[in-house]
Amino acid sequence: MEDQTGSGEGEREGSTAPKENQPIKASSASTTSIASTYFNNKIPIPEDVQHPVFSLRKLWAFTGPGFLMSIAYLDPGNIESDLRSGSVAKFKLLWVLMSATFLGLLMQRLSARLGVVTGMHLAEVCYRSYPRIPRIVLWIMVEIAIIGSDMQEVIGTAIAFYILSDGKIPLYAGVLITIADTFTFLLLDKYGLRKLEAFFAFLILIMVVTFGYEYIIVSPDQPSLLRGMFVPYCEGCGPEQILQAVAIIGAIIMPHNIYLHSALVKSRDIDRTKKDQVQEANKYFFVEAAIALFVSFLINVFVTAVFAEGFYGRNVTQVYDSCLQSGSPHASVFNTTKLEVDIFRGGVFLGCQFGLAAMYIWAVGILAAGQSSTMTGTYTGQFVMEGFLNLKWKRWVRVLFTRSIAIFPTILVATFSGIQDLTVMNDMLNVLMSLQLPFALIPILTFTSSEAIMGDFKNGRLMTIFTSLLAVVVIGINLFFISVYVHSLPNHWAMYLLVSVLVLMYIIFVIYLVWFCLVSNGFHFFERMPCLSCLKPRETPYVLSESISGTSLDFQADATDFGSTSETRPVSEEQEEF
Repeated sequence: MEDQTGSGEGEREGSTAPKENQPIKASSASTTSIASTYFNNKIPIPEDVQHPVFSLRKLWAFTGPGFLMSIAYLDPGNIESDLRSGSVAKFKLLWVLMSATFLGLLMQRLSARLGVVTGMHLAEVCYRSYPRIPRIVLWIMVEIAIIGSDMQEVIGTAIAFYILSDGKIPLYAGVLITIADTFTFLLLDKYGLRKLEAFFAFLILIMVVTFGYEYIIVSPDQPSLLRGMFVPYCEGCGPEQILQAVAIIGAIIMPHNIYLHSALVKSRDIDRTKKDQVQEANKYFFVEAAIALFVSFLINVFVTAVFAEGFYGRNVTQVYDSCLQSGSPHASVFNTTKLEVDIFRGGVFLGCQFGLAAMYIWAVGILAAGQSSTMTGTYTGQFVMEGFLNLKWKRWVRVLFTRSIAIFPTILVATFSGIQDLTVMNDMLNVLMSLQLPFALIPILTFTSSEAIMGDFKNGRLMTIFTSLLAVVVIGINLFFISVYVHSLPNHWAMYLLVSVLVLMYIIFVIYLVWFCLVSNGFHFFERMPCLSCLKPRETPYVLSESISGTSLDFQADATDFGSTSETRPVSEEQEEF
């Protein structure tokens, strides 16, 4: 998409970048930023003077970004985490699922507020705040998370095609199909933003119907379900159940999703020079996100409850005999000594227990989860690349790049191994996603707590303390999950040496991000640390506009801050408004 310019162009005639030490002023021009591929036309917000406190018309106008964001809570990795939770702990971990979803809502609230108040998404703010080396490392970490998520979506989609075709579409063919269908869905962009959002809503509806159908035919015990949801206790739980509780949190809170939501909220036409409009947008985006995550929570509960009622407490002989009696074409997957469940075996089990229709309906739901997650992953990848690197690619090139990296290892496993090893790969990817979590949580806490960036909309002291503790707890839980997984690695000194080096580098970078957060938010004592002085925050990159303090920001930096003295960043409306 070409950069468009409107009024105010004459002021910049002969120059495409801000002059040194001159802040970029707000403009009313109708333009798009370099990272605005999702925003050909911004959605206008209607006036509703009859309902000044809360307007359903306005809520409808703001509805869209939250539901696109919520799809990350419904990807195949989450679905697999849900069914395993039900199979190993019955309803006892539903309270963990509900708590993790609530914590995710708080993080998404911070993400949306950053995008609304600054007019820029998280990757763009990182570009302007972190020095070059940490910024590139941060970009690599986020890209790893995106590619890992993409691989989970590819695996889920390939398994869905395998089930729906009764094995006639082999796994490697299902993997290849995901390339073509992603490009097909990208054509929806040409039909307008609201139609694209409606399509995603339709995919969510498919998941509600399919997984809801499974919930109804299984008919789980409602009192036990409610007790598991609202009583934070896991009676009789051992290491397996505790590990699964940790896995739920790691699967629910996706690092790249925080980057995505801060970009999606830019699709609404908000005058950030008016404080009341910014407050209104923050309110409606939070309500919309809460509704969207409530829907995703219900879907996750459906899946957990189905396997809590139908699978928990059974042994491998019972399940295998049930599949033989029903004539299931995939009964052999349970001809083993240990009873395990995953996306594929879960579908087979439903077919054995409740008829083949249940298996096919399950596969349709998995297909919808994989396809919807694939599309949002594509958008996230594009926003992150354009934001962190000031590098603009055509969307099909970006899709080809990310999807090729995701498909290569997946198709090797699918071709030379089997569907069981794809599930093992899914477990590894959940650990990978857990590793990347600090690289979204710490930056979003850093910037939303900064008065220089957020003005009057910065986090309050209570919210800062609460979210900081939340980040520490979530990161600690995920590191515990990773430490447990390390024990399953091959017992060889070279492997342990490699892991030790990587873990040391990882911890050092997390410590740097925490240090940066403290220094950026007024703890200047830490600036005296000599080993980090060259990586300190940029000098006064944000300057509050005097005329509209607390509502709009001016960005002040010279061209060398952007990593090159010969190339400067083009100016666009979002940058001007900043």
